[in-house]
Amino acid sequence: MEKKIHEGRNVKRFREMLGIKQETLALELGDDWNQKKISILETKETIDVPLLQQISTVLKIPVEAFQNFDEEQAIVNIQNNYEGANSGSGTLNNNASYVDCTFNPIDKLVQLHEEKIALYERMLKEKDEMMAELNKLIPAK
Repeated sequence: MEKKIHEGRNVKRFREMLGIKQETLALELGDDWNQKKISILETKETIDVPLLQQISTVLKIPVEAFQNFDEEQAIVNIQNNYEGANSGSGTLNNNASYVDCTFNPIDKLVQLHEEKIALYERMLKEKDEMMAELNKLIPAK
C-alpha cells in the first residue's frame, strides 16, 4: 500500500523550517495571495504543479521536495543512520530508501539564511519607498 504524500503539509513544513510566515509567502506569490489563502493551501493534499513550481521558486526548494517528502520515512532514515553510525562500524546503515546527499546541508542552510536576510532587506527597502511616496501625498501642515 502506497502512502499518499500531503503536499500542502510539506509546503507548511518547509516554509516553517525557513522561518517564513504565511503573510510573507503570500506577498512573494503575488497580489492574488493573502495569509488566509496560504493557510487553506497548506491543508490541501495535492497542489497543482504550476503553483508548486511558483512556491518552489519563492522558497528555493525543489518541487520534488514538496511532492516526495514523507515525514515517517525521514524519521526512519534518521533513526537507521544514527544507529548505524553508532554501531562501531563507522558506516551508515544500508537502507534501501537511503538517498546519497549530493550537497553539504550546512552550506545549504547558510545559503537559505542569506537569501532570507536579502528578502527581508528587500521588503524593508520597499516599505521605506512606500512610506516616502505616502509622505509626498500627505500635504505639509
